[in-house]
Order: sequence, then structure tokens, then C-alpha cells
Amino acid sequence: MLRYLTSGESHGKCMLTIIDGIPAGLYVDKSIIDLELARRMLGKGRGKRMTIESDRVEILSGLRKDRTIGSPVSFLVRNMDSSIDKLPKVYEPRPGHADLSGVLKYNLSDIRDVLERASARETVSRVAVGALCKILLAEFGITVVSHVTAIGAAVSKAKNLTFEKIAASSVKSPVMCADAKASASMCREIDKAMAAGDTLGGIFEILVHGVPPGLGSYAQWDRRIDANIARAIMSIQAIKGVDFGAGFESAGLKGSLAHDEIFYDKRKGFYRKSNNAGGIEGGMTTGEDIIIKAAMKPISTLRKPLSSVDIRTKKRVMATVERSDVCAVPAAAVIGEAVSSIEIANSLIEKFGGDSISEMRRNYNGYLAQVKRF
Repeated sequence: MLRYLTSGESHGKCMLTIIDGIPAGLYVDKSIIDLELARRMLGKGRGKRMTIESDRVEILSGLRKDRTIGSPVSFLVRNMDSSIDKLPKVYEPRPGHADLSGVLKYNLSDIRDVLERASARETVSRVAVGALCKILLAEFGITVVSHVTAIGAAVSKAKNLTFEKIAASSVKSPVMCADAKASASMCREIDKAMAAGDTLGGIFEILVHGVPPGLGSYAQWDRRIDANIARAIMSIQAIKGVDFGAGFESAGLKGSLAHDEIFYDKRKGFYRKSNNAGGIEGGMTTGEDIIIKAAMKPISTLRKPLSSVDIRTKKRVMATVERSDVCAVPAAAVIGEAVSSIEIANSLIEKFGGDSISEMRRNYNGYLAQVKRF
């Protein structure tokens, strides 16, 4: 079982992470983790903090000579801005944020105590864990990419692109959109929102290639891989919806059009010509690409703030204004890749067991041979 725990505040000293369950013998290239952390900071519409921070991971334990040894792995990412004790108190909760519910839940008198942990800065830890899991998945030929399909009113019209085309095209876009024309429209949408003191949300898609059939299980609700991925995606700050494959669109289709017909070829084995299921049926992977879509609401910190109530006086005020992004959909897509990778790695470890990479690989190869003979 793969599990992890994160700690740290937005303007505290650092973000800490402990990961348990990574098998021994995995070679870990630290630069891959740093690259994922850098990707999280990119994208048009990000705030000023992205020019201050330069995230780099420090690996504190669990490795010897760059290889995992089976014990828990711990990561530290230092915050360049560690001014938490000097920051002013906050009393004006932002609509759409954890501010008000947080002070009510924990009986706090200063919203600063809530927003420092509720901040998306926490996702630094999850991206670092996701990067480690991507390294593990790569050992089994599994790759994960994402791209942005909508920001505000700008929507990508590129459909049925190959995995390789999406991977190649999205990295060229300042908003991680594989459609160049839509990318330009998205940038204009962000510029308009910035000028108006407003924020924008959008939609991103994650694709996972090379996953074998049979990860996850129908036997118990908490072992269904789509349920676990959905929970992980929904845990990302500002995400309000998740679907797989045709998702909500399938609700309007007849069954004869919604389901993916099954074919067989001696060379390929069982396969589908369509993928409306998004690579998952009955809580298990089918062997087709996993396709996940997520909807992100506009960020709740506005330069022209909305109406709120002072938690001390109960009088009408304008909500607090913190340093924030105008649009963080591309960053959310990177975080989505990370948490999806964590859940897939967990299912991989559950399915193939093994305390070492060599044992896992042996079990994995034996399973693939079994599937091929079926």
C-alpha cells in the first residue's frame, strides 16, 4: 500500500512530505522531481509568488546512492517566502474559500491560521510525490500527460488527438493547450480578467497511457480505481467536478452508443475501437488509455473583492485580498497528473506487490503473459 502525509503552511518554513510503500531498488533522478515542481509554477495568469519561489526538493531519507531502500521516503521543499509570523491578521473571509468554514470549525479568531494551510501551496508536496510515482510508473511503461481544454469562454476544438500529439503540442502553449488557436484565445481571456481584477477557471484533461487491464477492483467500493482517482482530483483546491471518458455526455446517449464494443485480435488480444469509458469499467482499468477531465472554478481571491462580513464585528466589509493567481488551470492540470499518478501507482503496487522493483517487474511480466494467453 502506498500512502503519504504532507505538512507545511503557505508562508511557513517549508513543505514536508513522508511517503511510505515505495518498493526498494527504484532509481530516483532528483532532477525529474524538480522539473515537475517547475511545471507546477508555469502558465499564463500565475501570481507574483511564482517569481519569488524556485522550488527544489531535498530528499531527506529513504534513498541510498539515489535508489530507494524500502523505508519511508521524505521530501522537503523550502519556502523562499517564510514570513508567516510577520503577516497581518485576517478577519474578512473570501467567498468561495475555506476561510469562514475553517475558523468556525477550529474555533479560530484569525483567518490567517486557516488560509495558510488551505492554500494551494500545499500541492507542492503532492506534485513531488506524484513525480516519484511517475518514476515508478515509467518502469512499467506507463506515462501521464495533461492538457487544458477550456479557460473561461475559450474552448479547445482539437478532438481525437493522439497521446503523442497532445504531449508534444501542449508544452508549446503558455496555457498547456494542444490547440494553438484556442491557446491564443485563452491568453486573451486571461488578459481581460486580469485587467478587470477578476479570475478565471476552466477544464483540463489527463491521459494515462500504457496501463494494463485489471488495476483496481469491483470487490470493494474503496478499491475501485476510478473512485480513488476522482477523490484525489477533487481534493485539489478549486476543483468542482470530475468525469471519465464521455463522462456527463454519456448520460444523454443510448446504451448502444455509450458503451465500447469489444474486439479480439491474435496479435493485440482484446481491444476497443472507442473509449467512452475512459479506460475504466467496473472500477478496473480496461487496458485502454485512462481519460480524466476536471473542472476548476475561478480562484476566490479577487483584486476587486466581493462582499463579506467581518468575523469580529459582523458588519459588512469587502473580502480580504491576498497575493494570488488570475488563472491557475494549467498548474491544476500538473497537480492532476501528480495525484492521478499516485493513485495508479498505488493500484499497481497493490496488484503486483513485491518489496522491490525487480519482484514487482517479475510479477507484472507474469501477469501480462497470463493475460496474453487468456
